[in-house]
Amino acid sequence: MIKKTFIRAIEFWVPDARGTLLEFGGGLFGTATRFGANSRNLCFGRGEGLPGQAWEAGHPVILHQLSAPMFRREASARANGLTCAMALPIFQGDRLTSVVVLFCGDDQDHAGAIELWQNNPVANVDMELLDGYYGSTGDTFEFLSRNTSFRAGTGLPGRAWARRAPVFMPDLGRGSGFLRADSAVQVGINRGFAIPGSCTDGNHYVLAFLSALATPIASQVDVWEPAVDASKLVHSFGFSEATGAPSTPSEDAQNLVGELVQRVFSSGVPAVSANTLYFPVSAQDRATAVMGLAL
Repeated sequence: MIKKTFIRAIEFWVPDARGTLLEFGGGLFGTATRFGANSRNLCFGRGEGLPGQAWEAGHPVILHQLSAPMFRREASARANGLTCAMALPIFQGDRLTSVVVLFCGDDQDHAGAIELWQNNPVANVDMELLDGYYGSTGDTFEFLSRNTSFRAGTGLPGRAWARRAPVFMPDLGRGSGFLRADSAVQVGINRGFAIPGSCTDGNHYVLAFLSALATPIASQVDVWEPAVDASKLVHSFGFSEATGAPSTPSEDAQNLVGELVQRVFSSGVPAVSANTLYFPVSAQDRATAVMGLAL
């Protein structure tokens, strides 16, 4: 049986015909049915709510507490065990195509963290922590994270930054290349994935999700990247929590979602199929991959 996941709900928002409001585009809500029902009829202006804040900022945004007045759906979020969220705007050039919002939940028995790393290429060569939510992981891991920086290609954030594509690490123990391995093991964190973030401010962003053994990040993670000749997207990585091992969809399954994944990559607009939400991953303002998450 799949354990309760750290990511509890995913939704996406798209600009309306006039480009002045964000409207509900779709989502996966798992057991957060009340929260999902409250989401479908909402809309957000630029700077309003979490999706509007990410649109206005021009880069990913973390919300530590899902409470009013910054968050309209406080009661249903609390009822469904949602504790924090990260909004990921998707840009093509300067044009916003969508905003993906990932909602997480943790407690004393289900630890997890979300991090937002930033590099300002004018100021330095390192990537530093811009913001983070550490929940019940404890002060030591948070302190270490806030005092750590990464060069391109080092650590989980640095690898995603250098590859300009998602990086998944199923075991963050010693020898994994995760620079905070000892501290992570002490608080029970063992899974992590990082994705580059789309932006309009010229900086580089990476989002990182870390979770404990009792709380896998998602039940299934898949990554699709352009083939060597750029003629199509191919499945480059998959991991299933049901088996606890890497997974590759069958040829029929790949063909079934191939057109959908290509459309997501080209349009910058996520899509939901077979209990999986597919969304484009972008480095700055250019799509580099498509990620699929199943709850």
